[in-house]
Amino acid sequence: MPVDRSRNPKLQVAFLTGEYPPMQGGIADHITYLADYMTPLGVDSSILISHRWKETANNHQLALSKEHLPIYPVIPNWSWRCWPAIVKFLNTHQPDVLHIQYQAAAFDLGGWVNWLPWYLKKRHTATKIVTTFHDLRIPYIFPKAGPVRWKSMLALARYSDAVICTDRENIHTLQNQLPTTNHQLPILTHIPLGNNVEPQPPPDFDRNKWRAKHNVQNNTLLLVYFGFLNQSKGGEELIEALALLRQQGIDAQLLFIGGDVGDADPTNAAYAQRVQALIDQHGLTHFVHRTGYVELSAVSANLLAADAVVMPYRDGVSFRRTTLIAALRHGCPVISTTPANPDLIPEIESGENMLLASPHNAFALAQTIAPLADDHHLRHKLSAGARQLGNLFKWDKIAGQTANLYKAITGNC
Repeated sequence: MPVDRSRNPKLQVAFLTGEYPPMQGGIADHITYLADYMTPLGVDSSILISHRWKETANNHQLALSKEHLPIYPVIPNWSWRCWPAIVKFLNTHQPDVLHIQYQAAAFDLGGWVNWLPWYLKKRHTATKIVTTFHDLRIPYIFPKAGPVRWKSMLALARYSDAVICTDRENIHTLQNQLPTTNHQLPILTHIPLGNNVEPQPPPDFDRNKWRAKHNVQNNTLLLVYFGFLNQSKGGEELIEALALLRQQGIDAQLLFIGGDVGDADPTNAAYAQRVQALIDQHGLTHFVHRTGYVELSAVSANLLAADAVVMPYRDGVSFRRTTLIAALRHGCPVISTTPANPDLIPEIESGENMLLASPHNAFALAQTIAPLADDHHLRHKLSAGARQLGNLFKWDKIAGQTANLYKAITGNC
């Protein structure tokens, strides 16, 4: 039976996602902010997710109020069984747009979601499909699949009505790789990620007292790493660099903000253990601190207490990292790694709004960090540059671009 829209003429969007609060992860936070900022723009949102969300919510004793988005944890898992569950949801609720928030690990590293738009098109589903690629990296798609991995990524893009990439590198890749056939290609657009952590520490925040909570003195170089640990983020190089700095006589310490592993990527736990083994090997236990999962105000306070945020991504710095965006919005001096194609991320100026080291190189990373120990002018310069760069990632603009895309593909302009 068709849904009666006369009582609610707003555009109806269902987010298909592998994570949503209270599950931990950048995509969970991204959807929360995006949906909130689109509500005044005439977009009503709902969440389509697996049974795993219900288990997490029960563990957190979450009680939903009327102010929360409608959540439908009706998908058994992300195997082939997700297809009939999604079709049933679409037939029942008939949203105007199904917006797939894609990151491979959030969908159990499988490929069934990748071919979902193709399946829905074969069934002549009326709902328009938008896919946001939070991650276009091939190695995380069902190992041992060979060339099928990349074909599955192209299928997800090709059979969507519109594709959002959160950085220009992914747009460039898809433009070059999508087949030029008679099949109508999707709209490809770049919409950046927004900031998930505003600079809002507790009302009684005092920088020196906050550092003292971690037994860090005022003259110590406090380095911060924010986010989950996984192989793409260079945690091992970070520990090696910390060891090199201390061997040079620099009183550097490291603070990990947030949980180690999150709820999405099962490979994170093994990698976190490898990083911890390296900490033990170098005798750094007393110089590495962890907050564990904390509220956003505490995340903000820890960022503001830092002398520098170090994010040594192995695939190069990218604006698809929401933790990086949070550091910039807080005006933190940032040390990261050279992007694969600097021309596609011209906003970053090494030495002005960020410092960059070679990826996979702990020695280069330590050399890049070392000047910050004594050069307070450089810290202030990088802080000002980071704050200016962070202004690019405001949610009102991002929500407006996304809502306009929905209206374009549905004809609801």
